[in-house]
Formats: sequence, C-alpha cells, structure tokens
Amino acid sequence: MDKRPVLAIMRPETYTDASEDIAAAAGFQPLSVPVVTLRGMKDEFFDGFVKRVLSQKTDIVIFTSANGVGHALKNLDGVSEKEFLDALKKINIVAIGPTTKKKMESYGLKSFFMPDEYSSEGLVNDLGKDAAGKVIDIPRSFYGSPVLVQGLIDAGATVHQTHVYTLDILEGALQDELIEKTLAGEIDAFAFTSTMMVKNFMTLAEKAGERAEIIDRLNEAVVGAIGYPTAQTVESFGVMVDAVPEEFTFEALVAVMKNKM
Repeated sequence: MDKRPVLAIMRPETYTDASEDIAAAAGFQPLSVPVVTLRGMKDEFFDGFVKRVLSQKTDIVIFTSANGVGHALKNLDGVSEKEFLDALKKINIVAIGPTTKKKMESYGLKSFFMPDEYSSEGLVNDLGKDAAGKVIDIPRSFYGSPVLVQGLIDAGATVHQTHVYTLDILEGALQDELIEKTLAGEIDAFAFTSTMMVKNFMTLAEKAGERAEIIDRLNEAVVGAIGYPTAQTVESFGVMVDAVPEEFTFEALVAVMKNKM
C-alpha cells in the first residue's frame, strides 16, 4: 500500500502531468482532479491592444500568466503571428514569473523585467516606480486581480487590459469523487493555485450539501495557497492556510507543504 501522503491537485488538465511529477518527486501521492478549465475569449479591447503593439504606441506589455501569452496569440485575426511577435520584440515585455517567462521564450520573446514577488502586488511595487507617463497593455484572464490595473493607474500610467481567456468550473463524476474522498478523510493535503480554484472547490462542496463538513476536513489537512490573494480567499471560507511559498510557483508550493506534513 502506498504510504505517501495524498495531495489533491486541482489545476487545469493541461498542467496535470507536470504537476504530478512535481508532487511525486516531493514525496506525495498525487490525486489530480481539475476543478478549473480554461476557455479562450476575445473582448472588445483586444483589437486595440494589437494595433498599439503593431504601431509601437504601447511602452510595456505585461503577461501575468503563460496562458495569457498563448491565448493572446490565438486571438490574432488579420495579422500573422510572426508580424505580431516581431512587433512585440521591439517593446518592453514583463513576465510575472518564471513559468510565464519560459512560455514567452518559446515564442522568441524576452522579458526585460520580472518582479521579485510573482504577483500583481509585486508587479505594482516594482514596476510602479517607473510607470508614470507610460502606456501599458495587459492581456490577461477575465478573473485577473484589479490590484494590478489600479495600482499602475495610481502610479501615473495609462493602462489598457484585454481579457484573452476565462476560467470555468468543472463538474462531473471525478469532481464528485474528490468531494467524497475529502469527506472520507482520504486526502492529506490540498494545493490551491488560484482564487477561482478555491471558489470552484467550495461550490462543489455547496452543491453536494457538505460545505460545513468539507471545511472541517480541510482544517484537518495541510492546506497550501500559491500566493496571498489565494490564501485570503481560502481563509474567507473559514479554512486555515498552513503554507504559502516565498516564490509563487507550484514547485515552491509543494515543497513548503511537504515540510508541513
């Protein structure tokens, strides 16, 4: 029988293999059940973003996630990917963290800046010092934190954001089984990597009529959050967060959670 502690991984399916490898290497038995799915979208502000990049009228483009990079390129219409990437290469591009930076590099893009803290708050703290008078574009998730936009506006920048993907809840037999295993005390640790993941998990508990019991089970387990906004969302449901990494990556999250076991 596998004696390793069971870690619930609820990230989108595209991250499953890599996440399981990281968890297993840290000594966990991974249990992957996505509760979030990514869906591309294109809002009315996207074409303006493209025009500003092509005309070099934007000073800084901020990618807050690897998904933002990929979905932005998928939204191109009437302009080739090569033309858009060539224009981007002439603009200062910011990556919020190493995963986003790696995704950018796969398209030949280089990040001129990455914040010390991989979060919206970290970006505002580090980039805001030189933001006055700058035109900044942010292609991001529909559920992106408003902290980034407002913080840069307060710092004197002109900020445009466009939503290039959104996050939906996943429901079905696997998710029902996740709730059942949680109730049975079969999961030792839960890794939350976004506020939407927390909300979706609690929605599943609510729909099962087991919210109070799920909260009790979570408080008996090791609960990790990838950053402070996610931790605050977890705690808003009455759940204690045991681990928040200094570096906001999944690898770092799993490492600090293992130390809490």
